[in-house]
Order: sequence, then structure tokens, then C-alpha cells
Amino acid sequence: MIHKGSEPVDKKGHPNHPLRICLLTYRGNPTCGGQGVYIKHLSRALRDLGHQVDVVSGPPYPELDENITLRKLPSLDLYNPEHLFKVKKIRDLTSPVNQLEFIAMCLGVFPEPLTFGLRAYHYFRTKLPPYDIVHDNQCLSYGIWGISRLGFPTVATVHHPITVDRDVDIKAAKSWFRKLMVMRWYSFLGMQRRVLRRLSHIITVSECSKKDISKDFKIPIHRFRVVPNGINTDIFHPLPHIERAKNRILVTNSADTPLKGLKYLLEAVASISKKRSIRLTVIGTPKKNGDIKYLIRDLGIHDYVKFTGRIEYEDFARYYAEATMAVTPSLYEGFGLPAGEAMACGAAVISTAGGALPEVVGNAGILVPPADKRALENAILSLLDDPDKCHRLGQAGRERVKNLFTWHHAAKRTVEVYREAIDANR
Repeated sequence: MIHKGSEPVDKKGHPNHPLRICLLTYRGNPTCGGQGVYIKHLSRALRDLGHQVDVVSGPPYPELDENITLRKLPSLDLYNPEHLFKVKKIRDLTSPVNQLEFIAMCLGVFPEPLTFGLRAYHYFRTKLPPYDIVHDNQCLSYGIWGISRLGFPTVATVHHPITVDRDVDIKAAKSWFRKLMVMRWYSFLGMQRRVLRRLSHIITVSECSKKDISKDFKIPIHRFRVVPNGINTDIFHPLPHIERAKNRILVTNSADTPLKGLKYLLEAVASISKKRSIRLTVIGTPKKNGDIKYLIRDLGIHDYVKFTGRIEYEDFARYYAEATMAVTPSLYEGFGLPAGEAMACGAAVISTAGGALPEVVGNAGILVPPADKRALENAILSLLDDPDKCHRLGQAGRERVKNLFTWHHAAKRTVEVYREAIDANR
């Protein structure tokens, strides 16, 4: 550490005092997607570095550690399965922002990023909380731009270009009407593009995401800072006392999301099942009348595929410990947490080379082209026939995670970006 005047500074000349950090997330429950996982573990790691951390979130709310303050911004929560697309209390519609949220939902638009940003802007404008830095978690609403205009240094994390999700969903749609509905759902992307262009510092989680977001959103590459995600090794770790099953594949998957590529893994399993014993365990739940259920029926592999439904985080390590291998069949990932989590558990990993997955897997797994059922089949058979290779890959994956993907490292690098943004705002 060096000193600048009487104040301690780091090697880059930034003041080294603790920061007052506000993390913004329009939804934060870690069981409802990667955004909640990111907020939960980044907030903990920032706190452990000695910083003061508040989280401002819409529902479903995050699960946070001690000494991290949660400030709730209630919404209509229209995507809650307990009251899907319905307003719990009619009087909630007296709010203009709530009215906007409800009408947009009825029109087939996804309104949560926009309306959360408006609520967050109102909170900051009326309370003027004393934060040194505001960190938006891929909301990118006009309200986030408004917060930066109030004088708060603001950075944003964009995990991957949502344009990829949109394009895959449009391609998977089976009618022109469905394609138009998909395009309407993703109409928030125009807002996100405009807001992102106005931020001086953008965090993303991989070199691949950096290049793709820069290209799709037409943003200069120098505004991006790559900070890889961490893997929570308190939950994802080997269980050496559990014996691995033979011929069992594990996949963690949003089953009916085309981008996740489960279709190609199911087709590979169907082909393998004609030659030898095979079992596929899917951590997740398919839609009742979704494409995946129909595909399993048409392939005749119902007896070989098991869906676990939602499981507790504490159970993940056991599932990985029991599996012969884990497969990540995604067409694209901005980072690839499922692959990293499997590696942390010591499971041999087969992954596509979609998006940033090669950056996560490296040489500690088998990489195959995306959307290639034959390549998946050959990779699976090669590991089924070589238990020693499974063991070697499992060990290599575990070491790679320990060396490269920790939340402590992610938090330290994130704080460096914060200090750059604070300096730029002066």
C-alpha cells in the first residue's frame, strides 16, 4: 500500500477506505435465477472485505447475510406462481407505476426492469442515501440512468447479451404470432441499450460477454471490465464418501428455455439408450405442456429421464457426487455457473463451447460444438468407457475453480471498478 497525502491508497492510487455500496436488483431470490445468486454472494464477499453493503431489491427478495441491509421496493410481483399475472389487492393499482406495470404485462411486455428502475429512482431522489457507489444488476432501466444523473457514481453488471436469448427464442417460435409475442416480450432491450450507452463503467463476467455486448449494443470496448463470477464452494464441493453411480448423467437446466439446449442432450440420450444402460437426471421442472415433455414422449425415453423439481442448495453436492458426469448443453452462456458448480463438486464435465463456457471449463472438461447431438453422444460415450478419465477431469475441474473462480477475488476486482467509477465522477 502507498499513501497519497494522509489517506491510504492502493497500487493504482485509489483511496483505500471502506465504501458505502448499494447493490440494485429488480428481483433477487437465489432460487429464481442467476441474479439472486450473484447478489447473495457478491454482497457477502464485499462485506467480508470491510465495506458497508445495502441491497435495494424488488420481489422475490434476496436472501442476505448478517450486516447487509435489505431495502425492499414492493411491486405487483405479477410473475409469482402463487398469483401468476394477477394483482393481489385491487388498491395496489392506485399507484401510477403499478398501473404501468399491470398494463404492460397485459400487453405481453416484460415490465419489471422499467418499473423497478422508476421505483429505485424515486427512492434515491427522495431519500438521497449516502452511498459512494451504486451497482445495478442488469436492470438498466431509465430510472438507473436517472440515479446517475442525481450525482451517484453508477456501474452496471451485464451478465450476457439478452439479445442472444431473444434471437434463440424467436428462432424456436413455431408461428409468426408467437414470434411477434417474443419480440414484444423483449421490447425492454431498447431501453437497456440506451441506458447502458450512458454508463462509463460496465462490468461483465467473461471476455466473450464483453465482446458480444459491445457488438450488439454498439458500446466502446474500453468501457467494459471483466470480473468473472465466483463459485460458492461452501455448497458446491466434493463428497468423497459418496460412491458415483454408473451410467448416470446430471444436468442443471431451465428445461423449456431453448437457449439451454436440453433438446440436444435428450436426443443424445435417446440414441445412447438404444445401445446401453443410461440414466439422465435433470435438476429442474419441465412445463406441464411444454416442448420438452412432448420431446421425451416422442423419443420414447420417459423411463430414462428423471426431473428432480426444485431442490435445496444443500442437496446439489450430493447429486453431483452421485453422477458419473455433468453435462452443460447450453447454446450460449455469458459465464456458465452450472459448469463451474459441477467442477467445484469434482464431477467430470462435458460442455458445449457456447459463449463463455470455454473460459470456465478450460482444459478441465470436454468441449463440444453447441446444438450438436452427435458430438454430445460421442463425448458421453467416451467418458462412460473411461472411468479414469472421469476421475482426472473431476480433479482438474475442482482445482480450476479453486484457483480462478472465488467470490473473494470477484469482490476485490469489483471494488477496483467502483473506485475507477468514483474517480471518473469527480
